[in-house]
Amino acid sequence: MIIRSRRKSVVFFVTLGATLVAIAVALNVGWIVLNWRQVVPLILGIIFFAAIIGGLVLNTIFLVREIRRNEQHDSFINAVTHELKTPITSLRLYLETLKSRELDETQRKEFYDVMLADSDRLLHTVEQVLSAGRTGQKGRSLTRVPVDLAEVVAETVEVARARYKLPAEALACALPANGGATVIGDRDELRAALTNLLDNAVKYSSETVQVHVEVECNAGKHVLVRVRDQGIGIPRPELKQIFKRFYRVPGRVMAHVKGTGLGLSIVRGVVEKHGGRVFAESAGERQGSTFTIQLPRAEA
Repeated sequence: MIIRSRRKSVVFFVTLGATLVAIAVALNVGWIVLNWRQVVPLILGIIFFAAIIGGLVLNTIFLVREIRRNEQHDSFINAVTHELKTPITSLRLYLETLKSRELDETQRKEFYDVMLADSDRLLHTVEQVLSAGRTGQKGRSLTRVPVDLAEVVAETVEVARARYKLPAEALACALPANGGATVIGDRDELRAALTNLLDNAVKYSSETVQVHVEVECNAGKHVLVRVRDQGIGIPRPELKQIFKRFYRVPGRVMAHVKGTGLGLSIVRGVVEKHGGRVFAESAGERQGSTFTIQLPRAEA
């Protein structure tokens, strides 16, 4: 209901703005026709009506953006609430079961494993929100030191395999044989960006996870990290939108995957602070996707 109401508001303001612009244009044309012999009133009229039209257009754009931004904020709050509430409810249920029932050692270990997984999920959501806050701080400085990006990628891949209980062939990693993938940057920030990319690749995969991570030194000037999956893919018109904060790709295919809409915005913020860029490629829905991080290579 709320989404429909906001869509109606967007349509209303766009229609109102277009109508007012049309009226202003008609008045301006009438003014020119009536005063075409009088130079000064004609010029003043044109300037006055141009200012009115510009103001109407800017006001309409501002209102539509604010409505959409509020909608994204509401979606983000709902998503974060779900991501926090689900593991907390699960933890509470298992704790109450452990407290009220006598369980054998095998069952207790199973319960502990589930509770640890829920705790990791809860911690990951909190860290993601905190990372988004840190990334949004324009004046925040980074701890810049030489970082072996291939080493960070290998560590991140191992953590992702353990978190999602994946075999090595499901999450493969190819590193440069001769090294040289050193960049200048903040190790923790880069690890956070890579973690978000891997989490997305696994979450948005099909039933069979098949993710390939590759580190490449590009002509000695850049270090590239590619994360390629065989998942649900991304519609081409959305490829530039997905890096915006709170943005989630609409559609039924994406709806079943829960998320906060922060992961890719964190990746972009971290990469841009390190003087690099990140971009996505996909042939369309159900065609998989490839995310590439390009960072300046550190001089020897």
